[in-house]
Amino acid sequence: MLKVGLLGAGRIGQVHAVNIANNPRSTLAAVSDVQAEAAEQLAGRHGAQARSSEEIIADPEIDAVLVATSTDTHSPLIEAATAAGKAVLCEKPVDLSLERARACQTEVAASGQPVMIGFNRRFDPNFSVLKQASMAGEIGKSELLSLTSFDPAPPPVSYIKVSGGLFRDMMIHDFDMANFLMGSRPVTLRATGSSIVDPEIGAAGDVDTAVVTMTYADGSIAVIKNSRRAVYGYDQRIELLGSEGMLQAGNMLENSVVKSTTAGVVSAKPTYFFLERYMPAFAAEWEAFVSAVLDGTPMPVTLDDGIAALELAEAATHSLRTGEIVTL
Repeated sequence: MLKVGLLGAGRIGQVHAVNIANNPRSTLAAVSDVQAEAAEQLAGRHGAQARSSEEIIADPEIDAVLVATSTDTHSPLIEAATAAGKAVLCEKPVDLSLERARACQTEVAASGQPVMIGFNRRFDPNFSVLKQASMAGEIGKSELLSLTSFDPAPPPVSYIKVSGGLFRDMMIHDFDMANFLMGSRPVTLRATGSSIVDPEIGAAGDVDTAVVTMTYADGSIAVIKNSRRAVYGYDQRIELLGSEGMLQAGNMLENSVVKSTTAGVVSAKPTYFFLERYMPAFAAEWEAFVSAVLDGTPMPVTLDDGIAALELAEAATHSLRTGEIVTL
């Protein structure tokens, strides 16, 4: 049984708390949060203790910690937890600074403790089937990848100001998915973007609509499209064209009913946001982490993977600012 300390009792922390408690091989021992009341409430719902992050990390009875705090605390908490001999699952990104993330990478390597980064989309059932089909050679050589990620509505500008920007906060999931599906890293990257959804996002120095094009050493191409606004719901699609066919993973809909009449054919909208869309993926992600720690299986998403996605986010930020094609 894996005894777990949860650092962060916000929206995503609450999702993780349920998965930790529901897994037959893990138990939620303690919860911390900068808002003490939030930690107490979440801990109370799962029979855990509300404690400080420092107390959780120092407790030798706790085997692992899940970091679901603000991004600027990720690297220090990863370092402290691994130095204390604990396994870590940390939400993305590793850090807002690539340099700081690489320093964390060095510290973790010295500790020898396993660290997993929370790129939950790798564990989506449909995306997993697509990956397996690609690896099995069912469409031949992968040549053109298209990733679409549109949020239903932009977050508050107060969040934008501390998020690290669209590329580090939102598109970083797609950067990881591109690395995951293509099986290699790109050699060039070019980003374009604008703020057309909310002028206040532009005033805060960020974009809300962006496209990144990446090329690979073998000539294949990946295109990523992000928008902070899709009025019809959470739009998450993958299309992978190969030399012998195509693989596609479409949206999850609110229901599967299709109405066909003389007026046309109508189906339900996509699910509204990531909590509805990716709940099975979060549960599968936690199961993979537990298996890696208890059974010694390979960690499916490593700290190195987190650094690789952050490198692409930094490159996209530079490309957007300068208009240059970045050589990676």
